[in-house]
Amino acid sequence: MSQHPEGAALVTLPDPDLLDGLGAAPDGLELRLWDVGSPPADALGDDAARVAAVVLPYSSPASALRSLGELPALRLVQSLSAGYDNLVGKLPAGVPFANGGGIHDASTSELALGLVLASLRGLDDALRDQEQARWRPRQHVGLADRRVLVLGTGGIGRAVTARLRPFEVDLVRVASSARTDEDGVVHGVDELPALLPDVDVVVVALPLSGSTRGLVDAAFLAAMPEQSLLVNVGRGAVVDTDALVAELRAGRLRAALDVVDPEPLPEDHPLWGAPGVIITPHVGGGTAAMRPRALALLRTQLQHLATGAEPVNLVDLG
Repeated sequence: MSQHPEGAALVTLPDPDLLDGLGAAPDGLELRLWDVGSPPADALGDDAARVAAVVLPYSSPASALRSLGELPALRLVQSLSAGYDNLVGKLPAGVPFANGGGIHDASTSELALGLVLASLRGLDDALRDQEQARWRPRQHVGLADRRVLVLGTGGIGRAVTARLRPFEVDLVRVASSARTDEDGVVHGVDELPALLPDVDVVVVALPLSGSTRGLVDAAFLAAMPEQSLLVNVGRGAVVDTDALVAELRAGRLRAALDVVDPEPLPEDHPLWGAPGVIITPHVGGGTAAMRPRALALLRTQLQHLATGAEPVNLVDLG
């Protein structure tokens, strides 16, 4: 625990590893351990009145978040996740919220690239052959010279794009609205019907919102070419799961998914047994890079809190 005079603003952290990693807090702040799993009065006593910022656990049940309304001095809720759809309507009104943008960009984009390569080079087929001790060389399309559409231009989408460029692909970027940035043309989602018939791979790197839920629906999937690949490292509910299962069962599309809807995927769900699909259990951010990047973000946020500067990564939850 950081030592500061009584009256310093408290910042709570969800686990000892983060507390130890941050070390001393800036002047005027005190760090305290609290995982939001117990009422603040029980965990912090009278000091609950001094809590200025709460860092949420990586996975926070909605029931635990209600207790944040009992913190009268709260001026920031900090998440370590990039996504925040599960927090909408569950945080105290008027309290700024910041997400973990930047923590998971590299690791999630690594997995996105791995899923693309695994599917296009048939590594899933090779693993099944290995289990049966079968030597069956096969030719696959590969990634070079393919047209890849990246849906989403946030931190993860940009990281995916950067990692795809060296593979000699034709990149198409799509966001909510058309624009031009330092990397060139960004198409709007309204252009998808014209773009999809000419792509080989679609990588979904979108957060979940009212406008993105079910965006990849039956019509979207039907517009993709035969034997093209859908990769999702954004949020599961961006994709209509039933429509995707139908396309996979028909043998028309392939998919590689780190996120699905629902999660966790029930063991009897038809997506497990659908042909041409690779599934990983929402592990895009789960690498050794997470801790140092989380600590770097938290150090920046603490400094901003101590100096009165605006926090970074602020998100309007509407």
